Amino acid sequence: MIRGMLRSLLTAMRPKQWSKNVFVFAALAFDGQLLSVRPLIRTLAGFVLLCLISSAVYLLNDLADLEADRKHPLKRMRPIASGALSGSTARAASVLITVPTILLSYWLGLGFGAIVSLYFAINLLYSFWLKHVPIIDVLLVAAGFLLRVGAGVSLIAVQRFSPWLYVCTGLLALFIGLGKRRAELILLAEGANSHRRVLDGYTIPFLDQLIVIVSAATIMAYSLYTFSATNLPANHLMMLTIPFVLYGIFRYLHLVHVEDAGGAPDELILSDRALLTTLLLWGVLSILILYLGQ
Repeated sequence: MIRGMLRSLLTAMRPKQWSKNVFVFAALAFDGQLLSVRPLIRTLAGFVLLCLISSAVYLLNDLADLEADRKHPLKRMRPIASGALSGSTARAASVLITVPTILLSYWLGLGFGAIVSLYFAINLLYSFWLKHVPIIDVLLVAAGFLLRVGAGVSLIAVQRFSPWLYVCTGLLALFIGLGKRRAELILLAEGANSHRRVLDGYTIPFLDQLIVIVSAATIMAYSLYTFSATNLPANHLMMLTIPFVLYGIFRYLHLVHVEDAGGAPDELILSDRALLTTLLLWGVLSILILYLGQ
């Protein structure tokens, strides 16, 4: 019985979505410190703490959405909505995770602790209020990714990290968030607003317009970064990574518009072979250019 409860608790903590926290490694990788032991250890510790605080947020979010999740065709299978994990256990686990995680975050660094606290506070507001406000909801999701990048910056002494990466990260997160909202509208059809109230403030044509704007801005911002950021090799080899970003965005658009996917972006990236391959090739090429292209 205890083993089943722990299994349900782990599922409710959504370990699959811990992949979002890899953005904390952006500063380490793009500042040329990936092979430095101390910065790597500090960033790994930060990654673990971000995974824990995000899991605490997921538990609280599922508690806040309990009734709506029970009516959702997919979310009703989540441990709390299905009854496999009791609400009292989820609340207790959230507190037991949150308190030591925030304390350890401040021990790791004052700036990092402040960012983790801000991340938790913003997500509390999101879970219980702001996720019901159209446009603000996706902007806050994008802000979460920016905080992850900022958390990585706070953990190491950066020298060559470009502010352009904040712009690219924010736009990319916004692009994926809008794609997710579109997929939810398609999935839930006529009863969309009864499952997620904020969807009443969106329409497919409106989301398509926003996706066009943000995808174009993402491509432009990344392209400008590859040849204008002062921290990159002077030979502009980073421009060779632009085709991978183009294909990745186009592939995601194909999945959203043609295959009506995009509801769970983290799972989509890991399950779509073309998208995953593109991401890996972009990562390998970027590291080679940053570390060997000087």
